[in-house]
Amino acid sequence: MASVLVLGANGRLGRAAVLAFASAGWQVTAQLRRAPRAPLPAGVRQVQCDALDITTLTAAGAGVDVIVNALNPDYTQWATLLPPITAATVELAAATGATLMLPGNVYNFGNRLPAVLSEDTPFAATHPKAAQRIALEAALAQAARERGVRSIVIRAGDFLGDTGTWLDLAMAKGLAKGRFTQMGPTDRPHAWAWLPDLAQVFVRVAERRTLLAPHAVLHFEGLTLTGAQLQQAFEAALGRPLKTKAFPWPLLRLATPFSPMLRALFEMRYLWQRLHRLDGRRLQALLGQVPQT
Repeated sequence: MASVLVLGANGRLGRAAVLAFASAGWQVTAQLRRAPRAPLPAGVRQVQCDALDITTLTAAGAGVDVIVNALNPDYTQWATLLPPITAATVELAAATGATLMLPGNVYNFGNRLPAVLSEDTPFAATHPKAAQRIALEAALAQAARERGVRSIVIRAGDFLGDTGTWLDLAMAKGLAKGRFTQMGPTDRPHAWAWLPDLAQVFVRVAERRTLLAPHAVLHFEGLTLTGAQLQQAFEAALGRPLKTKAFPWPLLRLATPFSPMLRALFEMRYLWQRLHRLDGRRLQALLGQVPQT
């Protein structure tokens, strides 16, 4: 039986990955810092420890085939936490011999990102989070070249399907009052990833991991929707029209000097102003059919 260690199993992708791998018949070990926020499937082994506790995780991950790094450090602490987490996961993969899998995002392409993003689109470190994610992926590529640590990055858009997303924290927050909040111009296509689909992609790519290069990058196209299309989908589901409300970016900007989190969120405003979608043809060639709800 194939086996996987999911790091950050209480997070959005982490939990979805645990459910998807368990449903596919994998032996799943879930790393969490605290008790599960919801019951995990029967047979899932839990390891409650810090993600930097390499000794505990190496013992727990002995013999696993795949490690999914679904760790999601606080948005304001990427500069501090991403490097040690990256180093720790590389060491864990090297110690266990497992293939390391990681969700990527579109930050790597900078704030002037083109409309279509393929695996060959150049990166641009035009803001701190872009530079941090570029460094993360560069570390994986280096580990593959120099240490034989195999890794796969699956790049996706903003998550849908759990709490703590742009959708539930901002866009759909006013539904009870008949309002839908638009983050930018309503005609700009934006890349989204439905978490159950993305988790299924992780499973299917893991099953075909031996077909890939030592360090591989794949793009999950997911759902490309304009703000207007997303609002129309909500209106259809609710059976009633919704008033459009603009997200208060000017107020957010005024608050940025006093809040590192708001400052970090404001840096990402460009993603709602520049149309973009992920080109998923390479992933489709590998899988044949890509999960799409």
